[in-house]
Amino acid sequence: MSDVLLEYTVIDDMVRVAAIDGETGTEAILVGPASAGREALSRAARQKLRYVMQKQESAAAEKTANRPGYWA
Repeated sequence: MSDVLLEYTVIDDMVRVAAIDGETGTEAILVGPASAGREALSRAARQKLRYVMQKQESAAAEKTANRPGYWA
């Protein structure tokens, strides 16, 4: 996860942060209070993106490992 694009959208007193992995296009969205600050919100969005990507990887590995009749 080297390239992460961050998009900030301010909605009243809330901020919607979209973190997008540049290589895979995986996206994680976080909504938080504007008072939290840009640095804290970007850190949380990157952490959520890491979590989403790890969950996708483990689901893909589990799917291939548990396929009935799979002999590879």
